[in-house]
Amino acid sequence: MKKSPRRMANWSCTIASVLALPAIADTPPLSPQIPFDVTVVPPVSLQSLQHDFDVLSWQTFVAVNWPALANGSPDTDAQIGKPDAPTVWESWKESYQIFLPNGQAPAGWNQPSPPPAACQGLKSGRVLRQVGKVPDVLDEFIQPFKTGPLVDQSGRYARNEIVVNESMFDGIVDNGLYSVEGQQKFFANAQNRVAFSCGSNQTQQVGSVMVKASWKLLDGNDPQDQFHTVDALVYTPGNDDPDKGPIIPESCTSAKVGLVGLHIVHKTADAPQWVWSTFEHVRNVPEKTTPVNERKGPYLFYDPHATGRPVNEPPPRPWNPSVETTPSQIVREIPIDTATQQLNAQFQAALKGTVWANYQLVSTQWPTNPANDCQVPSPTNPLGTPAPTFLANTTLETYIQGTTPQASSSCMECHNNASTKVTQSPRTSFADFTYLLERAQSTSVKE
Repeated sequence: MKKSPRRMANWSCTIASVLALPAIADTPPLSPQIPFDVTVVPPVSLQSLQHDFDVLSWQTFVAVNWPALANGSPDTDAQIGKPDAPTVWESWKESYQIFLPNGQAPAGWNQPSPPPAACQGLKSGRVLRQVGKVPDVLDEFIQPFKTGPLVDQSGRYARNEIVVNESMFDGIVDNGLYSVEGQQKFFANAQNRVAFSCGSNQTQQVGSVMVKASWKLLDGNDPQDQFHTVDALVYTPGNDDPDKGPIIPESCTSAKVGLVGLHIVHKTADAPQWVWSTFEHVRNVPEKTTPVNERKGPYLFYDPHATGRPVNEPPPRPWNPSVETTPSQIVREIPIDTATQQLNAQFQAALKGTVWANYQLVSTQWPTNPANDCQVPSPTNPLGTPAPTFLANTTLETYIQGTTPQASSSCMECHNNASTKVTQSPRTSFADFTYLLERAQSTSVKE
């Protein structure tokens, strides 16, 4: 991407207020503190800023995966990688706990939500009810743009979830955005544009953070000591409408699952369009640029011996997460660049001896021309000119990887299309790069 003097000038202003720190050490320190914003290290260039945001991504990854106390705060007496310890982000609120039927108000931040009826009576665990990232229940078997589910080498569907931190939860609840009527009231005031906090270095407050996770049901072929694992309640919502897919009974099973993908999306003062960080397990897939005869594996979502299986194509319909099917054959379309690989090696060395050494940063997307005000999106450049232009996680945007404009995965470009449930035309309400607000239901519709 060609550098723009205007974009670099924006970041030069940022530098004036940032303490110049030396380049990251070969073995970086590990901290339970989520960084409040990016630390810009001069001299500034597009390449150096990419490195700074990649460091922010790794620091955030470490902090959100720190062992948590019962109240969800980091256990500062523990070290990251404590076996079987719940992580900080796993105490955050899942989307289904916020956007309730009939637009009901969600339970308080520290109040638990009961599992679906089909899961009650089973061993307690993390409820996983999505097989995609989109809002409607019947669509939760698929990924963005209705491209299909991801199937592991055992023929079982990967499962997803979306959680938010307390700052983002408060932005939704305090402004009533969990219901259609609440959104209409909020956006009726023309001054209300953005509900989510950017945080601040000055006040030492972390801004709004979303985490999108993908999980694999573990089996005898998966060494559990190579994954961050949790006990889960794998819930499949039923479907009794043949026009909307196969007839599927509601079901819930207990299972051990391993983390295979993690998006971390962090709104900061220097990145009001959010910082989009994406991580994967190192065994997920080979890169497309790796010669076929050198793809040794074993991989979680690619079989080196299945040479006749179509690559990067959704499984055949009908999609039914209750039934094992043909495994996906996935490769990474855009290789992880050399600088990111080097940074990965540094953090993996610092995490040696823990399961987290088995994860890698794919890349970080960030605005090279950020909005000047956290609460006011730019009317002329709402995306902020993202770098890199494209970014995909092979477990979350599996089938829209690549470099085709308007078709391949770009976090900010895709999420700029997010809308609220306010039915004004033309659309005047701003969803602030999250599709979560589309999940709100109306209080006037009774089931």
